[in-house]
Amino acid sequence: MKKRRALKDPRGEAALFQRRSLVGFALILLGLVALSGRFFYLQVTRHAEFVTRSENNRVKPRVIPPARGLIYDRNGVLLADNVPAFRLEVVPEQVPDMKAMLAQIGSVVPLDPDDIADFRKRLRQSRRFESVPLKMHLSEDDIARFAINRWRFPGVDVVPYLTRHYPYGDLFAHVIGYVGRIDADDLKRLDPDRYQGTSHVGRSGIERSYEDVLHGTPGYELVEVNADGRTQRVLETHPPIPGKNLYLSIDVRIQKAAAAAFEGRPGAAVAIDPRNGQVLAMVSVPSFDPNLFVNGISSADYKALTTAPDKPLYNRALRGIYPPGSTVKPFLALGGLEYGVRRPEDTVLSTGEFCIPGSTFCRRDDKRGGDGVVDMVHAIEKSTNTYFYKLALDLGIDRLSEWMGRFGFGRKTGIDLDSEETGVLPSREWKQAHSREPWYPGETIIAGIGQGYWAVTPLQLAHALSVLAGQGIPRAPRLVMATQAGVDAPKQPLPNPPTGPSLVSKPQNLEVIKQGMEAVITGGTGKGLNKGFPYPIAGKSGTAERFSRTTSAYDTNKNNAYLASRHRAWFEAYAPADDPKIAAVAMLEAGAWGAQDAGPIVRRILDAWLVTQGGAPVQPLPEGANPAPPSSAQIEDVPADTGVTP
Repeated sequence: MKKRRALKDPRGEAALFQRRSLVGFALILLGLVALSGRFFYLQVTRHAEFVTRSENNRVKPRVIPPARGLIYDRNGVLLADNVPAFRLEVVPEQVPDMKAMLAQIGSVVPLDPDDIADFRKRLRQSRRFESVPLKMHLSEDDIARFAINRWRFPGVDVVPYLTRHYPYGDLFAHVIGYVGRIDADDLKRLDPDRYQGTSHVGRSGIERSYEDVLHGTPGYELVEVNADGRTQRVLETHPPIPGKNLYLSIDVRIQKAAAAAFEGRPGAAVAIDPRNGQVLAMVSVPSFDPNLFVNGISSADYKALTTAPDKPLYNRALRGIYPPGSTVKPFLALGGLEYGVRRPEDTVLSTGEFCIPGSTFCRRDDKRGGDGVVDMVHAIEKSTNTYFYKLALDLGIDRLSEWMGRFGFGRKTGIDLDSEETGVLPSREWKQAHSREPWYPGETIIAGIGQGYWAVTPLQLAHALSVLAGQGIPRAPRLVMATQAGVDAPKQPLPNPPTGPSLVSKPQNLEVIKQGMEAVITGGTGKGLNKGFPYPIAGKSGTAERFSRTTSAYDTNKNNAYLASRHRAWFEAYAPADDPKIAAVAMLEAGAWGAQDAGPIVRRILDAWLVTQGGAPVQPLPEGANPAPPSSAQIEDVPADTGVTP
């Protein structure tokens, strides 16, 4: 039988449809409410957050490194400049495969192994969104090749920057120093906020000592970028604050004259204005080109500098320590007057040999047969060792060390440069600390002529001479005399007040020393050095002997004297003697005679200074005007090396 079909129930179906419609509408309404709530949450409640995130996808902050402060000499001659250049930079977060990128980009822009190694070091220390320099100082060919292949290297770009340049090259290398690329060790000690975007930091000299002043404060700009991270336009700029400019007390003309006077022979010279402690010249020979270090020195160039036998990287003026020889005698004589151990008219008989009373220990004088009866002035003029042997013995090592220490020997001078050596001032305490042995009288008399344990830097001796010439008023030597916040801003002088009262109790004591040092120039070992100079000069020579009794003391052959001799040739002088304005010291590492070899260097420094004062250039000394070499009698009686000189 066929099943009967159920009859339709229109009313029931209508009710069912109505119920289903209401449920559907309710669900739709709930969905709309939920969607509206979500829209409200995103667009109202978290509006600020998502606007910022959206802007960050389009707007990027970019650090603007500050321009490094410039460095000038005292007359405004530019010594350290910033010149425009281009470098290759990488933003790590925008590079999909860093290893592949480094392998491929080398075929476009040549990279040295040093570039890769330095980049990897900095990459480990930097944040992923910060750009890291890959190659500095790109050539025009490098830039052109990269521009063509730029699409292949997302996150890599050519960026302009200012790089350091030293117009005078090796002339100021040991004073100004140089900047170098920031490495991993630098990133650990430097303020990351202040050095954002900065690729260089001061490595030596003024560049290092005044890093905080020269560096400045970085700024930033907001730039609009596209999907590839390329800059489209600059939206906002906050300029950086450039570093301050520095004005050195050094005069280029005096510096040039001092460097040229060495004629390539290893040594150092320092000139200081005794009225204020300002350094007028500081030279260390040989030197090097600091521009090699700015963008990363090659391994070959660095090896050549570090293995050179004449050590061009060694700052002899600041770090070289040498026995001072007879240059300490004027200071010792002044100590005798100040302590009341000597009067100017007191005499000593120089017979050619001095023996410690009650002892068989004897030392020879600097002249066979001696100088006869000498007072203080003549003892300085003739550099009579016997006089200073006895003076040192009468003073005693304790008073000798205490007095010489007042002039800055045995400690740092306080100059505004890092890495200064302290040298050695002979004393009981020093010997006890280094050898645990007692002090002997024989060592005292040797200390009286600047030998034995003595070790000074050219800067220390120049500083001491400037104190002597400056009426005994101590001032720390200074290289930076003023700062400037911008080319249009006024200079701000840096004061250099005395570090204490005068070391001299009676002006007449200084007058005696001056008379003796003037006599050195007019009739002593430095005779002839004042020829043609319009002002009186006060000076003193010193030859720190380093030979045995079996070898020749001096060699009058110029080539042998400079190449084979191991003596330290010193000369110190200040001028004008009656109103000192410059005190200069020169030291040759290999010379035969202090006045003969180092004296002309000091004279050329004084000649250059005279030109800076408005005086006419002085003609060079004729050959015959140089101080005469010592006689054969003098050669035979020069004290031999004690064997304990550091």
